[in-house]
Amino acid sequence: MNGQKTYTRKVPRRLDVIVDEVCSRFGINDARAQYKALHIWSEITGDTIAAISVAERLTDGRLFIRVKHSVWRMELNFRKQELVEKMNKALGQEIIKEIVFR
Repeated sequence: MNGQKTYTRKVPRRLDVIVDEVCSRFGINDARAQYKALHIWSEITGDTIAAISVAERLTDGRLFIRVKHSVWRMELNFRKQELVEKMNKALGQEIIKEIVFR
């Protein structure tokens, strides 16, 4: 050739796929899933419940939620199983076994 370099175009990849691969390679899938679980709580529950509750931590499949009022804590206890199912669906895997409202 006449001294010019030829470049081949790579097919663009989605960023979430790349992040998944990196997390898998470094063995931090669980930590990433736990982080995601804490941050999607307000998206799953909506503005009203997000305003009175905060996801604090996820330990051994138990998601701990701080609730500002006891009346809301009782209401959320009634909806516990529904919330577990919604969270796991959003996470794409069954990470949360139980939600503990405090």
